[in-house]
Amino acid sequence: MFEVGDKVVYPHHGAGVVEKKETKEILGQSREYLTITILYNEMTVMVPAENAERAGLRRVIDEQTVQEVLAVLKDDGTQMPKNWNRRFKHNRDKIKTGDVFELAEVVRNLSIRDLDKGLSTGEKQMFGRAKKILASELMYACDMEEQEAIDFLENLLENIGGGRADAKVAAGAAEDDETEDPAAE
Repeated sequence: MFEVGDKVVYPHHGAGVVEKKETKEILGQSREYLTITILYNEMTVMVPAENAERAGLRRVIDEQTVQEVLAVLKDDGTQMPKNWNRRFKHNRDKIKTGDVFELAEVVRNLSIRDLDKGLSTGEKQMFGRAKKILASELMYACDMEEQEAIDFLENLLENIGGGRADAKVAAGAAEDDETEDPAAE
């Protein structure tokens, strides 16, 4: 199961470290609890050890999986609902799964949407939170400092966004070349 010192991810909150395992009596029941300090918002959570996996607690990804996550971030966006509140719910549900690939997909899609059309206020907050959650996991997986992981993710998204913008400009220029009237020369 999970031991003290394990680096774990708690869905919707991000990566943290199991600080202690202890038995507590609550409502007359004695249970073992994991105390986890979450990096992203410096929160401490207690999770019953027996329910840890059901609650979505998992170990931080390894270096091989980091490469797969980066590939998801660099991939083209997926179709999202056009209605902002359906899109918001869709993305929130993906974040709640605790799956790092779902989280990376949300970060990628919101980044693309932000570049293309902008985000609603709620989506901007979600985008910021999702990036911090993903950066917290990358920090542990890649053995980085917190700010280094945030900067790494921001730079990656910026480079991907710049590449998308360059591709749009090139596509627009190609369209212009095709629509020019050869008789005008």
